[in-house]
Order: sequence, then C-alpha cells, then structure tokens
Amino acid sequence: MNGLTDREREVLALVGRGMSNEEIARELVLSPATAKTHVSRAMVKLGVRDRAQLVVLAYETALVTPGWSRDG
Repeated sequence: MNGLTDREREVLALVGRGMSNEEIARELVLSPATAKTHVSRAMVKLGVRDRAQLVVLAYETALVTPGWSRDG
C-alpha cells in the first residue's frame, strides 16, 4: 500500500465499495479513462490480477469496512 499515490488509495477504496470506473469518475470528477488508469496502476503496484482481488485488499487494509452500504 505504501507504493500507491493518495489518488490510487482513494480509487481503491471506491473499488472496494463496488463502484465501476464510470461511478468512480463521477465521484472524483475524472474522466472514465483516468479512473480506469488509476485502477490499473493500483492493480500493477499491488500485484493483483483482477478487481475482485482489489476488493479483498480494500477490506484487508481497512479502506472499506464491513457493513458499508452503497445506498447510505
């Protein structure tokens, strides 16, 4: 996690909450392509193969906590 930028950590937390690249882009006022780039770079830096592994990592590192709801 230390190798991630602040923005990559922020994006990782949103991935952990189940957001798509488009939703992340809207939330952070980015283009979807930029959101996708942040997700991809975080995946490479963390050595994970897919989004599911990013979600697991977000929970394991407490970026997202159980019980969080997208609806509120």
